[in-house]
Amino acid sequence: MKEIKSLEPKILWQYFADVIEIPRPSGKEEKIRQYLIDFGEKSGLETVTDNTGNVLIRKNATSGMEAVKPIVLQGHMDIVAEKNAESNHDFENDPISAYINDEWITANGTTLGADDGIGVAAMLAVLSDNGLKHGPIECLFTIEEETGMTGARRLEPGLLNGKTLINLDSEDEGELFIGCAGGIDTLATLSYKTKRVHNNSIAYKISINGLKGGHSGDEINKGLGNSNKILNRILWNAEKLYKIKIGNFDGGNLRNAIPREASAIIVIREKHKNNFENYLREISRKIKNELAVTEPGLQIKHERVEQPGEVLREGVQKRLLNAIYACPHGVVAMSQEMKGMVETSTNLASVKFIEGNRIFITTSQRSSVDSAKQDIADQVASTFHLAKAKVEYTGSYPGWAPNPDSEIAKIVAGSYEKLFNKKPVIRSIHAGLECGLFLEKYPDLDMISVGPQMKGVHSPDEKLHIGSTQRFWKLLVDVLENMPEEGNRGS
Repeated sequence: MKEIKSLEPKILWQYFADVIEIPRPSGKEEKIRQYLIDFGEKSGLETVTDNTGNVLIRKNATSGMEAVKPIVLQGHMDIVAEKNAESNHDFENDPISAYINDEWITANGTTLGADDGIGVAAMLAVLSDNGLKHGPIECLFTIEEETGMTGARRLEPGLLNGKTLINLDSEDEGELFIGCAGGIDTLATLSYKTKRVHNNSIAYKISINGLKGGHSGDEINKGLGNSNKILNRILWNAEKLYKIKIGNFDGGNLRNAIPREASAIIVIREKHKNNFENYLREISRKIKNELAVTEPGLQIKHERVEQPGEVLREGVQKRLLNAIYACPHGVVAMSQEMKGMVETSTNLASVKFIEGNRIFITTSQRSSVDSAKQDIADQVASTFHLAKAKVEYTGSYPGWAPNPDSEIAKIVAGSYEKLFNKKPVIRSIHAGLECGLFLEKYPDLDMISVGPQMKGVHSPDEKLHIGSTQRFWKLLVDVLENMPEEGNRGS
């Protein structure tokens, strides 16, 4: 942390180091919320906490800039809490262990929390740096963005004064986002009954590890492996060949992360031992070969374990394996309006055995076309309906339609070109941002989303580029200094 805090500009990196040391998984933002409240009050700034738990801190304009248009800076408090299987990190109590690796900052076996810790740090730096020139500023810190955008969804009308908003939750340097996909979660619950394990049987644990994982929106088009799909493929074929019985299936964690790890406990007749192990080696070789370019770290392991007392009955096992195999995952359609952008996608996020003899399956869908979002959600739902599962939709949020005449987009693009002598790309993003929900409460908002370069977000490979972050700060400062006055349009 000392090395990180010594980076320039120190005011930004010191806050970033502070923020990532505060445990703040989604739904557990109490500590970071209190930190923000204490910061605002100690700084003598107007600090408001709404009924949802969002925090708004206001800072007056610097002398001579009182007539400049008020601007809202916005980011979210929470992080995706993903870690490698061997990690003992406790996201509710332990600080992130971060370090510098060449030109990047990353963490030890966990998500870094730069999404959106760097946005939070940038707002704190703006609020505390009295040497900056700017008009009236409102900094909005929202809760539970990663698990349903609760803070944005329940944001109170009338809380914000500004009509220009910069969302600080993007991960691609040189790209300015003026639109995003909408999303929905489709959840399936499959009830099951068990039976006792047959005599003369042995048990194995089959594990999928070493996948990259990542953001289920921004990285869904990269051909990355899905641990749930890989494991299910192995089990589906093994059931046909060796009549395996499943004792447990545990894959993936979060709805907005491409699953990296999965494991299953299975039982076979002892007489199939040698043939079964040969089968595992051969299908593992084939799958690794298929994913050699995109997933060079993929590991498929098997080991003998103690037999479970009970296994799934044959009927429900077949329905489970068939449903997961049939369930779509990945890119469904590319945009016809914006070349190279994903329009519609779906993520088979997690498969969990839970209390009450139930299997809980989480999927999420995204699309920049609202009807297409519902269509792919319905396709997923129908797959699990055929498996006799209970299906529900949750967490639906709207997309953010691009405004090609956006004033703030022109201002930020102008600053970027002036500072870095090249034009930024202005486009929509397939990831979900809170901006569409803000528009429901504040339909006159003019918005843009910017951020520094990050890779591997929503996975333990998450890393933040140092030089890009320095340029991100420089861009934000320049935009604040050059906002037009009320009644005037920016360049």
